[in-house]
Amino acid sequence: MNPNTLAAVRLHQRRTFLGHACRGVGAVALASVAARAGEPVRGVVTKPHVPPKAKRVIFIVLAGGASHLELFDHKPELAKRHGQPMPESVTKGQPIAQLQGAKVLTCFGPQWGFKKHGKAGIEMNELFTHLPAVADDLCVVRSLHTEAINHDPAHTFMNTGSTVSGRPSMGSWVTYGLGSDADDLPGFVVLTSSKGGQMQPIAARQWSAGFLPGKFQGVHLRGKGDPVLYLANPPGVDAGQQKDVIDAVAQLNGLHNKAIDDPEVATRVAQYELAFKMQASVPALMDLKGEPKKVLDDYGTAGADGSFAANCLLARRLAQKGVRFIQLYNRDWDHHGGVKDGIKGKIEEIDRPVSALIKDLKRLGMLDDTLVVMTGEFGRTPMSQGGSGRDHHMKGFSAVLAGGGVKGGVTHGATDDFGYHAAEKVCPVHDLHATMLHLLGVDHHRLTVKFQGRDYRLTDVHGHVVKDILV
Repeated sequence: MNPNTLAAVRLHQRRTFLGHACRGVGAVALASVAARAGEPVRGVVTKPHVPPKAKRVIFIVLAGGASHLELFDHKPELAKRHGQPMPESVTKGQPIAQLQGAKVLTCFGPQWGFKKHGKAGIEMNELFTHLPAVADDLCVVRSLHTEAINHDPAHTFMNTGSTVSGRPSMGSWVTYGLGSDADDLPGFVVLTSSKGGQMQPIAARQWSAGFLPGKFQGVHLRGKGDPVLYLANPPGVDAGQQKDVIDAVAQLNGLHNKAIDDPEVATRVAQYELAFKMQASVPALMDLKGEPKKVLDDYGTAGADGSFAANCLLARRLAQKGVRFIQLYNRDWDHHGGVKDGIKGKIEEIDRPVSALIKDLKRLGMLDDTLVVMTGEFGRTPMSQGGSGRDHHMKGFSAVLAGGGVKGGVTHGATDDFGYHAAEKVCPVHDLHATMLHLLGVDHHRLTVKFQGRDYRLTDVHGHVVKDILV
């Protein structure tokens, strides 16, 4: 036989063997998924890398860039210099967003006073009237910084650890690693709210699974109206008929899988099953009538009305159902103008619900193993924009953490006297991610996925656990 022909035959035989082997593996995987229908999604981390403190995360995003200077980072020196030129030594060579090219950068002092609360005297805006009650449960990190100065890339960086779109979000990484304890809800749920102020759009790719299997992407539950579009059965179709459709589709997907060996087919089958179960679980989740009146009053909501208050209560209910990662986007924090009145309105919106969420988790014995995080995608400048607002700021901003193995009643790090640079115990976003994973029992170095020839992780090639804030 011609050597070239022999080589071609051998190549064909090898491809045939590999093809049949893959089909066998694919069929086993598909059968395994079908057999496990009804079980929670398992993660790849079968044994904790470190002793876990937290089982779940509630991550609150003050989307638009909340001003740390009007929330948790009191700057008396900046107040003294209000209206004076900002020292060039602070801003020279620094990236600035819309103030770039301004002839004079003017110091803009805090627009509200601050008060100390709790045993440690944690400082926060004087407008907070409910959050001070849980001051001794809070850890305020005042030295965050990020790598993006505009909203979309900054959200992308906060969510994925990269400014490049297409990477898996942190919620996807967490559920990929640890799975979920919920058998009738997604492991990663997103809730959004806004009052229609100064806000930027939020893209669904911020909770994408990227190159991870699709079943780990976040599912956006709408807080008002139909929680998930097209979830309800059409008129004339009952649950039994719907289950028949799901079973038939699973069989067709099985045949399709034999032909193309696509690993996403197994994901598709599992997601059809999940959607079927959500038809019953989601309406029950959204029905808040069973909550005691005192609980509703504590949160400041009468029901699932799409408000931030209602979403905080839904976050607690999702946590109780075993959802691993719950992300709350509260929008319209983009105060380029009118920051004084804008912050007043936003504090009134979040003060009661965040306090109620922490107290409620504590009442239920869940705060110790639930990590609550609240931050924006960046902060705001200590310089004035338009005389009444603040521009985007990436060099220093704040985050508030509670529960889940984090010390309460403490502050960590600091910005300089102007609130411009993170100056003490600097905490990059990668460190926040590394610490979150550590508290969940995951070594951020070891949760990796090979993609396009390279190992990727949430913290990329960076990240250190912030041990000072851990219990």
